[in-house]
Amino acid sequence: MEIEDIKKIELSLDGKILFDKSIKNLNWFNIGGKTKILFKPNSLKGLIEYLKLYALRGKIFVLGNGSNVLFDDNIYQGTVIKLGKNFSNISLLDKETIIAGAAVSQKKVSEFAKNNNISGLEFMSCIPGSVGGGIRMNSGCFNREFKDILVSVQLIDFNGIVKSIPAKKIEFKYRSIELPKNLIFLSATFKGKENNSQKISKYMEELKQKKELAQPTKIKTSGSTFKNPIKYTDKKVWELIRSSVPEEISYGDAFISKKHANFFVNRKNAKSSDMKSLIRFVKNKVLDNTGIKLELEIVLVE
Repeated sequence: MEIEDIKKIELSLDGKILFDKSIKNLNWFNIGGKTKILFKPNSLKGLIEYLKLYALRGKIFVLGNGSNVLFDDNIYQGTVIKLGKNFSNISLLDKETIIAGAAVSQKKVSEFAKNNNISGLEFMSCIPGSVGGGIRMNSGCFNREFKDILVSVQLIDFNGIVKSIPAKKIEFKYRSIELPKNLIFLSATFKGKENNSQKISKYMEELKQKKELAQPTKIKTSGSTFKNPIKYTDKKVWELIRSSVPEEISYGDAFISKKHANFFVNRKNAKSSDMKSLIRFVKNKVLDNTGIKLELEIVLVE
């Protein structure tokens, strides 16, 4: 991938370009090698300029908070785009509607909703990802998902064309949506309901306590590794793993959390090959033991 022309004009672009940048500290697993290019646009104008210059000469991956991705240890032969502060704005459209930038955390959106007496977004307080990642994954917990509150999505394609898509034209699935991969989400419009901020705060605290009881915290993990098998509504994936896989299994520094079997953890210096070996082992064991084929919820970036 030739990038000499990008190097020549990097100072004139409205954004920061880093070459051969380590991505290990940009994701919750703390795993990964380097990316050929890391681009942090300061504005939509800068993002459009870069996309037109880059012209799809290599791969593109859009990185949010890095809470559900597993990068490879080898060099990523393309551009990792990480949206900056100007894509983190939150504002009110009306008393029940919020517009949030794709780079802002879901937790901040839920706090903003609470402070403006808007309910329906409380579940987002328990999801560590960004708004952009939440759209792509149709993120959710405690029986709520993005599809329940999303009004529209503003985005740009890899050719630099800006668009807006109403939620009613998006096909939502469990932890995924039917939209092309060559899109970068810029912002989203959410609709909730008027409510008392104290009631909202109380409910958010209840959800937080439920999460802390069930899930490990302050560790190197990317949350739920596999999706729950929706064809088997009586089966939770952590139960399938716990009944099929030895608790002490590990590959290098990659192991399974004792608190929640669907949370895989980097104990210290796990490599992507270690984590992938653990993923394959668990997937095969569950299939052999139950006949259920697990699907990944985390995103593999190679």
